[in-house]
Amino acid sequence: MTNSAQAGQSAAGVREFKMPDVGEGLTEAEILKWYVQPGDTVTDGQVVCEVETAKAAVELPIPFDGVVHEVRFEEGTTVDVGTPIITVDTGGPAAGSGGGESSAAQAAMETGAGAAAQVTAETAQEQEAEPEGRQPVLVGYGVSTASTKRRPRKAASAQAGQPAQPEPAAPAPEPAADGYGTATPATGTRPLAKPPVRKLAKDLGVDLNTVTPTGPDGIVTREDVHAAAAPPQPEPAEAPEAPAGPAQPAQPARPAEEAAAPAGGAASWAAAGARETRVPIRGVRKATAQAMVGSAFTAPHVTEFVTVDVTRTMKLVADLKKDPDMAGVRVNPLLFVAKAFLLAIRRNPEINSSWDEDRQEIVRKHYVNLGIAAATPRGLIVPNIKDAHDKTLPELASALSELVTTAREGKTSPAAMSGGTVTITNVGVFGVDTGTPILNPGESAILAFGQIREQPWVHKGKVKPRHVTTLALSFDHRLVDGELGSKVLADTAAILERPKRLMIWG
Repeated sequence: MTNSAQAGQSAAGVREFKMPDVGEGLTEAEILKWYVQPGDTVTDGQVVCEVETAKAAVELPIPFDGVVHEVRFEEGTTVDVGTPIITVDTGGPAAGSGGGESSAAQAAMETGAGAAAQVTAETAQEQEAEPEGRQPVLVGYGVSTASTKRRPRKAASAQAGQPAQPEPAAPAPEPAADGYGTATPATGTRPLAKPPVRKLAKDLGVDLNTVTPTGPDGIVTREDVHAAAAPPQPEPAEAPEAPAGPAQPAQPARPAEEAAAPAGGAASWAAAGARETRVPIRGVRKATAQAMVGSAFTAPHVTEFVTVDVTRTMKLVADLKKDPDMAGVRVNPLLFVAKAFLLAIRRNPEINSSWDEDRQEIVRKHYVNLGIAAATPRGLIVPNIKDAHDKTLPELASALSELVTTAREGKTSPAAMSGGTVTITNVGVFGVDTGTPILNPGESAILAFGQIREQPWVHKGKVKPRHVTTLALSFDHRLVDGELGSKVLADTAAILERPKRLMIWG
């Protein structure tokens, strides 16, 4: 979609910028941060906000110059694709298309039937739809067939100072998907609260359905949320007289780590004042869950394991860290696991394939886009290094370092997370030996790299302390039989055991 298609026009000189369509499947995104406010001057291509899709955080540039007229949504609000999120005064005439009021409606408002004409124009604008059979999408794997719903607008007559006509009863809205302010089974209504209040409730782990509103017209206020989040104060009661006996020991204080709020923004037990906290499933976590379920129940998984002595690899890592030719790049065991895995794939190229269910074909890939699973504050993501098979050791080290840094900063682009062929997940950083990883959809294999630790090992006929790790390879058994999977895993282990094979086999 072009920039001109993304931006509409409303009143003369005021243009709307809509949540854009990147064309990869999602229908909504959450606004994480605004970089501009009303009154700020913006230029074509300037980033105005950051949004989170199901894959990553994405910065949105605006496609025209002007002065910010209105920011329509608060940070933390989830917005449908195609919805105007900001308006900009460009100082020019309206183009008459792209979502603004028609000239006929404007003329009617100027000549007497203003309120009714405005309602008619706005209603027509809201009902204007995309071509049949297609919904605007942002980033992801598919398009929801459910139609989006808008809140009913206030009657224009009330804005013009005339008595407002009672609106016809509307059917109960569908439950929202945010987990805080969803429809209750009993009433089917959604608690009234402003976006900042909803965000506060989310941060404190408060379900708005359980909050008693004290604001005008039944609106939940910030004070209501704080009151609901506070631990309940027991009423004073006369305690029964305890029988004589030995004094009870004092309860030990909770450790600081336990008392702190868990990762991801959830409130601590004491702050929540409840036995449970509900966290909405959305964004990266939602997409990951859907992808993993789809993969687990589509591709028949087989996992094989091997334990290997990597003492020589650890010595090589220590040597290369001092090498001037590797200055400025990060050298670690993961680098050599990646290089060994790539060489094993080169020796057994049939594993680097995908299954085309629609055409009933196996697609052999003559390139390796190596995915690296990365844990971020927004959830697990798997960006990949394009054409990793062609990279030298220093190039691969630089690519790994850049990938990890970008992921931790939340700046990984959607393109960096598409097109992967195989993946490595480094579970050893969490202090575990190995696991049974699940394939990323569309990929043929994933290698789990466990922790490296010293343990007794038979080396040259004697028991000695050696650095040992465990590798686990999961693969799609439609594409990879036991022999092929075993060869890839054994070759990877053999290279890590004797890293000079990188030169001999490469």
